[in-house]
Amino acid sequence: QVQLVESGGGLVQAGGSLRLSCSASRGTLSFYITGWFRQAPGKQREFVAEINWNGASTYYADSVKGRFTISRVNVKNTVYLQMNSLKPEDTAVYYCAADPSRIVAGPAPSERNYDYWGQGTQVTVSS
Repeated sequence: QVQLVESGGGLVQAGGSLRLSCSASRGTLSFYITGWFRQAPGKQREFVAEINWNGASTYYADSVKGRFTISRVNVKNTVYLQMNSLKPEDTAVYYCAADPSRIVAGPAPSERNYDYWGQGTQVTVSS
């Protein structure tokens, strides 16, 4: 029912920043935990960050703590991922997803709980 669209990906030098956006083209994200996952070439998809329905709780993968920030503006039906101090190992396709089953973010996010997924946006970090 919920359809998600990511945007904001691109090519950036190591140490640079990008801001990804995730919007619901149909349905609403207002009452769902929303997360970001990524998949690098030849690798499995991995969890990056998530945020609960009102932004009161967030959870981050250890690999991005202190560098990435997830936020949301429900009136815009949009979730953001601000990525700073980017590293070449951050290169991946980034996916937005929504989880209707939980209220509080963390502590052990699972792909299985996310029912709705976007098509992804490419982030490439050059060394």
